[in-house]
Amino acid sequence: MACCPQIHRENMARALSPDMLATDLAYYLVRKGMPFRQAHEASGKAVFMAETKGVALNQLSLQELQTISPLFSGDVSHVWDYGHSVEQYAALGGTARSSVDWQIGQTIRVLYPLRGMVYLVVKSVVRLACDARH
Repeated sequence: MACCPQIHRENMARALSPDMLATDLAYYLVRKGMPFRQAHEASGKAVFMAETKGVALNQLSLQELQTISPLFSGDVSHVWDYGHSVEQYAALGGTARSSVDWQIGQTIRVLYPLRGMVYLVVKSVVRLACDARH
């Protein structure tokens, strides 16, 4: 049984792909004034275009994106920044570092007073798991 999760940054980076940012592409259009329903449809068209051409979503040219919507402009390249994608969601429960730090703090404040009880439960579960193997 592992005591701590292992984080393999290289594997995580390799798992990223531009199609993960399709919703960010829709939000880009929303920030340009397009209603979300239309922006979602436009993003879907971009995904379809990229798949049809056999390229990654971020490899579509500005001209190709502008055939979908004239709202696409040179700043669309910022959409393909994974760090920006994570940090833009700073609301409660969001993925931004500040939000995650707050959520961790709240969890610690709730669990810290229960640490003795949690320790006993975990110890019992581990003991049961070990006994079940033998």
